[in-house]
Amino acid sequence: MAVDYSKLSILIVEDDNFTRGLIRKVLKEIGVRSILESSNGKDGLMEVVRTRPDIVFCDIHMAPMNGKQFLQGVRGIKVKDVDKTPVIFLTGDADLSTVRFAKEHNVNGYLVKPISLAKLRDSIDAVVSSNVGMAQWLT
Repeated sequence: MAVDYSKLSILIVEDDNFTRGLIRKVLKEIGVRSILESSNGKDGLMEVVRTRPDIVFCDIHMAPMNGKQFLQGVRGIKVKDVDKTPVIFLTGDADLSTVRFAKEHNVNGYLVKPISLAKLRDSIDAVVSSNVGMAQWLT
């Protein structure tokens, strides 16, 4: 079974323009067509509610709302199924307390920068294959 990346809608929440562009480029290379972007957690949270992306890649260190607050916001939303939106952290932070926080708040993946095409693809594959509601993206 393979993932049909062209059917996925992915939101990138990243405050660094260069990094956001790099992630967008890699997602396009693997075939993702619907790529949404937000430059901070606050706007990203509104984008999740508005567009209901299939997966969110989110930086941890941002302002005014950081990735941890973003994740708590997504998990605490009282909108049907939005609270279950898969979130994958993208960060340069491999600190144990951050990793522990991510697990406690049901993060769906954790990628340490710099990212690669293979790591990004593997994290999407893991989310899709472990999420029963995403079976329609498997070919």
